[in-house]
Amino acid sequence: MSEINQEQLTPTQRSQIKRVPQRGNYEREVIYQILDEGLICHVGFAVDSQPYVIPTAYGRVADQLYIHGSPASRMLRSLQTGIEVCLTVTLLDGLVLARSAFHHSMNYRSVVIFGTATIVKDAEEKLEALRAFTEHVIPKRWTEVRPPNHQELQGTLVLSLPLTEASAKVRTGPPLDDEADYTLPVWAGVVPLKLVAGEAIADARVPSTINTPIEVKNYTRLNSKVLK
Repeated sequence: MSEINQEQLTPTQRSQIKRVPQRGNYEREVIYQILDEGLICHVGFAVDSQPYVIPTAYGRVADQLYIHGSPASRMLRSLQTGIEVCLTVTLLDGLVLARSAFHHSMNYRSVVIFGTATIVKDAEEKLEALRAFTEHVIPKRWTEVRPPNHQELQGTLVLSLPLTEASAKVRTGPPLDDEADYTLPVWAGVVPLKLVAGEAIADARVPSTINTPIEVKNYTRLNSKVLK
């Protein structure tokens, strides 16, 4: 397994990209960028031979990915026992329309992470993780809102997953048709897709004297956060 200070992760038996390996990427910065742009991860784990895949929010601080929730959560209760977990994040960038049905595809960026999660017990790290969750959604939001109080901190379980066994997979570009199909009278190309924010809607109880933060007005997932 790779060291956390390496710029590129060493593929393991689990993280090695086997299907279309040329799309695989093990650069830590590429993995970070995908994680920082995404909003939702899917956490896969098994309990008593029953598989589960749960969508949840996450936050990243350097080489640690954090997930959180209620201590009563089955997912968090299961993960804190040290079982193996597989976590994925996917960004959809476009629909790839080929001249044949067989070669239709999608442009995407994805990350798969393997490992075991541990409970964050240190109070300072736990607070930093909660800050990461908030900042992951909206940059600078943590400094504008009320921080968690003691009761809220006690009622929140935070787990940490190290980014040491992970890989990215990326597809870009036009469709790749069979050479004979390029003469077919069929439109082919890419329909770009991106997450676009609508105009922010203020809560009815926000005083008119409070302006909408610039980070909310100009909200975008691109370069939304960079935590080293």
